[in-house]
Amino acid sequence: MHNFEIILSLLKTTAPFHVLQESVQKSLVDLMTKCTFSKEELIYRQGITDIDGVDLIYKGQYETFFLDNMENKRSIEIHENPYCFGGISVLLNRKKALKSVMVKKGTIIYRLPRKDFFELCNANEEFFHFFTNAFGRKMLEEEFSHFVKSPASFEESYYAADQLYSRKIDNIIYKDIVSTDYNTPIYEAAKIMSSNKVSCIFIMEKDKIVGYATDITLRDNVIAKQIQADKAIGTVMDNPIVSISNQAILYEAVLMMFRTKTKYLLVEKDGEYVGFLSRNRLLSEQGQSPLVFIQSVKLAESLTELKDKWDNVPKIINQLLGRGVNAAVANQVITMIADTIAIKVIEKTIHNMGPPPAKFVFMVTGSEGRKEQTLKTDQDNAIIYEDKANEQREYVRDYFLKFANQVSDDLNKIGFVYCTGGYMASNPAWTHSLSHWKNNYKSWIEDTIPENAIKFSTFFDCRRLYGDQGIIDELKSFLNHELQKPNERFFSFIAKNALQYEPPLTFFNAIKTQTIGTSEFLNIKKAMNPIVDLVRVYALKNRIYEENTGVRLKKLVEIGVFTQSQYEELSQSYYYLMALRLKNQANQIITIKSNPDNYIRIDSLTKIEKATLKEIFKTISNFQLGIKFKFTNNLLG
Repeated sequence: MHNFEIILSLLKTTAPFHVLQESVQKSLVDLMTKCTFSKEELIYRQGITDIDGVDLIYKGQYETFFLDNMENKRSIEIHENPYCFGGISVLLNRKKALKSVMVKKGTIIYRLPRKDFFELCNANEEFFHFFTNAFGRKMLEEEFSHFVKSPASFEESYYAADQLYSRKIDNIIYKDIVSTDYNTPIYEAAKIMSSNKVSCIFIMEKDKIVGYATDITLRDNVIAKQIQADKAIGTVMDNPIVSISNQAILYEAVLMMFRTKTKYLLVEKDGEYVGFLSRNRLLSEQGQSPLVFIQSVKLAESLTELKDKWDNVPKIINQLLGRGVNAAVANQVITMIADTIAIKVIEKTIHNMGPPPAKFVFMVTGSEGRKEQTLKTDQDNAIIYEDKANEQREYVRDYFLKFANQVSDDLNKIGFVYCTGGYMASNPAWTHSLSHWKNNYKSWIEDTIPENAIKFSTFFDCRRLYGDQGIIDELKSFLNHELQKPNERFFSFIAKNALQYEPPLTFFNAIKTQTIGTSEFLNIKKAMNPIVDLVRVYALKNRIYEENTGVRLKKLVEIGVFTQSQYEELSQSYYYLMALRLKNQANQIITIKSNPDNYIRIDSLTKIEKATLKEIFKTISNFQLGIKFKFTNNLLG
C-alpha cells in the first residue's frame, strides 16, 4: 500500500481527523511526514520538549505519562492506532509537551506540522473543539490536573509541604502496634514500652484492643495517684479507641485527632488494625500547617482575636489551592476553623449567661451544615431544645432566644454575617423545642408547596455543632420514619426545586454570563447548585443522612444508585467548580481588597478552564435529565 493510501486510511479512522471531509483529508496527505523509531526512547518530556506537530500512530505504541520529581512515571496510558498525540499541547500548553512520551521500538507515525495543524483548527470549529473538550475532561482527573496546574513545581505541590493533603495513610510509615494483655502488671507494661522504645502501648482483652496507655497515662493515673505498680495495666488505661482507614488522607487523620482529642489513631486495613499514628509526629512534620493554625484558634479568647484568625483564613486557602490541594480539603479546613470559632463564641455566651435551662443542640445548616463553606459565608443555624413542662416553656424559650441573639451578634462581629434570608437561630422561627421541630419537618413533607421544599432542603443539610447529639439523632430518626411513607408528590416537589437552576450553557454550547457594569460574569454558585441539589434528592429518596455532598455521593455508589464512573464525573465536576470559586474569592479578598462574592469574570478564565466548564455543564445537564424522568415523569420540565 502506498503512503497516500496509508495516510488517507489513517486520517479516516483517527479522531478527530475522521470528521473532516474527504477532500480535506486528501489535502493533508502531502503535508504529513513519516517517522520510524528503531529503538525505545523518550521522545517528549513534559513542559520541556517543543511539539513540532501532531503525531498519528500507524503502528506500534506511545506510552504517555507524567514524571514526578523522583523520575517516577505517573498517570500512565498506552496508546496504539488509531490515536493522535500533541494537539492539546500545541493549542493549550504553549507548544510544550503536556505529557512525557516513551515510544516503543518499531513504532511508525505520521506527523502533521504544527503550522498546518493550527490552520486546520482555525478552519474547522468541530475539529478544534475536539481537543479543548478532551482536555476539559482530563482536567477533571485529580492527578492529571495536579501536574498540569503547576508542572514545574510539582515537587512542592504534591510531595513536599502539602503531602498531608494528598497522600494516603497507607503510603507513609506508621508505627507497629505494641500491645499487652489487660491483666499485665503496670510495671511489666512499662518494661515492654521501654524495650520497644514506644510511648504508647495498646491493651488487649480477648484478642480485642480495648484501650491504651501512654507515658502520660503512667504519670497521671499511676504515679500521681500512687497506684501500686503490680496492678493490672487495664485498670489505669485510657480509651476510647479511635481508628481510621489506611485509605484515608493524612489530613483526615489530623482532623479526627482534633475532633476526638486523642493523640493516637489506630490504622485499619481490611477490618484489622495494622499500625498506629501519633499526633505529635504528624504535626511536627508539618511546621506551619493550617492544622497548627486551627490549634491556635482554639487558644484565642476575645472576639478581636477570633476575628483576626478568621481574617487570615483566605491566605491559608489561597496557599493550599496554589499548591494543588483538592478543594474538598480546602472546604474542610475552612469548616474546621469556622466550627472552632463558633464553638468558642457559644461557650463564651454560656459562660456569660449561665448554664442553659434545658438540653439543647445548636445546629448548622446549608453549606455550613454540608461542611462546604467558602470564604463568603453567612450564618445558617438553628436551635433545638428538649421539651419541658408547660410552666417552664416560656422561661426556656426566653433563655435560648437571648442566647441565640448574642451568639449571632458576636459571629457577625467576627465576620460571619447575618443571613439575609433569616435562616438563623436568632430568628424565633428557627429556635424551638424538639416536638415543634418534628412538626416542622412533618408539615414540610405533607404540605408540598414550593416554599416548603426550599425549607426542607435547607434544614435537611443540618449537623450538630454544639450540644446534645441525642436531640438531633432523635429528630433524624423521626425524619427517617416520615420519609418511608409513600409521598411521591413530596419527592416531585423536591426534584423540581433541584431543577430550578440549569447549567449555564447556551444552545450553541457557549457559557451563559450576566453583565455587571461593563464586564461579563459567571455566577459560580448557581453553576454548582444543581450538583448539590440533585445529590440531595437521591440522598433523600434513599434515606442517606450524611451531610456532605461528596460523602453522600460515595454512599449512593455503595448502594448502587450511581456507578463508579458517574460518581467520579459528579465528584470531580463539583470540586473543580469549588476550587474556581474559592480561588476567585481569595483573590478578591487578598488582591482586589474587596468583599468576596460568587461572580467570576469570564475573561479571567483560561481556554483550559472554559473548556473544562463546558464539559462539567454537559455532565450536569445529563444528570438533571435523569431526575426529571425518575422523579417528575416529565422530561420537558
